[in-house]
Amino acid sequence: MPTPEEASTSTTLPPDVPAPAATFERLGLIEPLLDALKSLNFTTPTDIQAAALPPALEGRDIIGVASTGSGKTAAFALPILQKLWEDPKGLFAVIMAPTRELAYQISQHFEGLGAAMGVRCATIVGGMDDRMTQAVTLAKKPHIIVATPGRLNDHLENTKGFNLRNLKFLVMDEADRLLDLDFGPIIDKILKVIPKERTTYLFSATMTTKVAKLQRASLSNPVRVEVSEKLSIILRTLGFPAVPLHGQLSQSARLDVVINYDIPTHSKDYIHRVGRTARAGRSGKSVTLVTQYDVELVQRIETVIGKKMELWPTDAEEIALLRERVDEAGRLAASEMRDQNAGRSRKRRRDGGGGKDDMDRDDDVVEAGMPKKKSKGGSRR
Repeated sequence: MPTPEEASTSTTLPPDVPAPAATFERLGLIEPLLDALKSLNFTTPTDIQAAALPPALEGRDIIGVASTGSGKTAAFALPILQKLWEDPKGLFAVIMAPTRELAYQISQHFEGLGAAMGVRCATIVGGMDDRMTQAVTLAKKPHIIVATPGRLNDHLENTKGFNLRNLKFLVMDEADRLLDLDFGPIIDKILKVIPKERTTYLFSATMTTKVAKLQRASLSNPVRVEVSEKLSIILRTLGFPAVPLHGQLSQSARLDVVINYDIPTHSKDYIHRVGRTARAGRSGKSVTLVTQYDVELVQRIETVIGKKMELWPTDAEEIALLRERVDEAGRLAASEMRDQNAGRSRKRRRDGGGGKDDMDRDDDVVEAGMPKKKSKGGSRR
């Protein structure tokens, strides 16, 4: 099985070929889904949807690198619903999410997009006193199960008659958070009792060492689609020195300023992320972009860190004047990403793998100065 770095991608174009404007119609979705998208006012595919849908509709496993708010839920929900339309069966897909809140949000997406198809969706999460109700719901064989790993495994082990032997799709959403919350051993158990012949989608905001191991264990010949580096290219085009902070970036390459494009939903994630700015006694700064919907998250973080964040002043007229420049930078960034993807694809074919740079280890062994473990010889199956 290839490593994530060796995974092919179908999102690249020759440098001299302009990318056609993506539409849901051009991506090949069926009429019931197109009608549902229109009713939900989804007019134009997001970057992750435009990149992931073509290979997903071809039946490929997908590794998606995208942050919360990028439209990734529809990126995996739409191909699943399209395949369900072609072959309607109960217990068709399982989506594993790290939190109850996210599980309910994903369920709502599936129900909204699949309303005209009569899709039955069940949300199976822990921390609730309705285990028996959940068991009854599972006995009715819903098409889509959205679950937290612990409660799903509990039903697999203890609910009589419930199994996933005919499962067609498995999705692991926010895989980095699933593993940060120590769901790894439970996920391993689930992987052992579901069909190996299935389609698997794995989405993560960052690519840590643990996520890479999970990819190798659960995906077959995946297509990797990544849209999380676009913002840094836009910033560089506008004259700001910037690099994207992500799992493939060595600590030595990180800058002393971190900009949180989306605010972390967990205070621990915020502290870990901005802590990258000031190691070994250096000073550092972090800037967080906040909307009216993020006030509660900001207050939660301020409580944990014991400090009030400084409000950065903005000027609406100045922002309006800069809009045209930013839009043009976005178009240039899209072109540059196509060029980069084409170059990476050629390099992977030439040398058979990714770079040797130190990744963002979950246990920070690199930064702590601990010796690296020598890899054992032998070929990977």
